[in-house]
Amino acid sequence: MSGRQPIRHAIAQLHWRLSPWRLVREQPASEGPRLLIGAPHTSNRDFVLMLAIAWDARLPVRWLGKRQLFRAPFGGIMRALGGIPVDRDDPAGLVERVVAQARRDPRAAIVVTPDGTRRSKGWRSGFYRIALDADLPVTLGFVDATTHTAGLGPTIRLTGDVPADMDRIRAFYADKAGILPEHRTEPRLADEAGLAARLAEERSRG
Repeated sequence: MSGRQPIRHAIAQLHWRLSPWRLVREQPASEGPRLLIGAPHTSNRDFVLMLAIAWDARLPVRWLGKRQLFRAPFGGIMRALGGIPVDRDDPAGLVERVVAQARRDPRAAIVVTPDGTRRSKGWRSGFYRIALDADLPVTLGFVDATTHTAGLGPTIRLTGDVPADMDRIRAFYADKAGILPEHRTEPRLADEAGLAARLAEERSRG
């Protein structure tokens, strides 16, 4: 991965010079492994912006993608770009797989898109469990069509107080619109109080 970083960084710099989008770099820059949220995720074009953000920051990025993206003839390319295939119809074990990946590569920035491009009532909670189980900080990456900016926002530590943590996340994304704003999903989990109670019970048993 390290041998590819100078090339990827140069590609990213060229992209941002030519792109109508403006890059917002992380201030201050965080180091070490992290979970990187990509939101609002409303278009497949977000993928290019995500790579350009990560490569500019020289992050060894790994990202979760639906398994259909990894079929021939492009599956090898997707894996070379850091992709981890996910079967959305059979998500069992996903959290454990991603936690194992984070532990194998202590430098990795693992990108998740908890809202997805399909319209839904809220975010999936997998990112929250992954961050807690792997003890990873969470960086709030964003795409904002209103200001035509994309980049990395603050890095936070989740506390297990799900409603309070999600309030912080909601506050950051409140004024962010995706490439297709009509597909934007509110950063809200299905049962935040219930999830907090289940997590507290699991941690007390563990």
